[in-house]
Amino acid sequence: MKLEKVIAISGKPGLYEIISQSKSGVIVESLSDKKRFPVNSLHNISTLNDIAIYTYEEEVPLKAVFLSIFEKESGEKSINPKSSKNELTSYFGEVLPGFDEERVYASNIKKVLSWYNSLIDAKFDFSSIKEELEEESQEES
Repeated sequence: MKLEKVIAISGKPGLYEIISQSKSGVIVESLSDKKRFPVNSLHNISTLNDIAIYTYEEEVPLKAVFLSIFEKESGEKSINPKSSKNELTSYFGEVLPGFDEERVYASNIKKVLSWYNSLIDAKFDFSSIKEELEEESQEES
């Protein structure tokens, strides 16, 4: 599974993997219960690979944030996404120093941590993210 194939669907909890494309949309499979269903153009979908988090200097790709959490937690789950706002912002400050506290809300942090924990449950291979980020930094050099 690659992060480019993992999506979030607005109004639906959890994460989904794109299995195939159809004429009217895509077929997805839930990472949690493995149920498959079609998603059409009426649904708002976001590919996790295309999401970035605001910092005071730039926007950091979500995959870099996931990798930072993965390394901080040594491959285990993060703190509970339902923790208090202060705990969430303090934790997020550790994994992404300098995140823009005015534009990154506690609800955004909850979502990121929830998605990360879902990826851990689905046995996602975070080494692929590390390789991608290294390739991107070499291309920029």
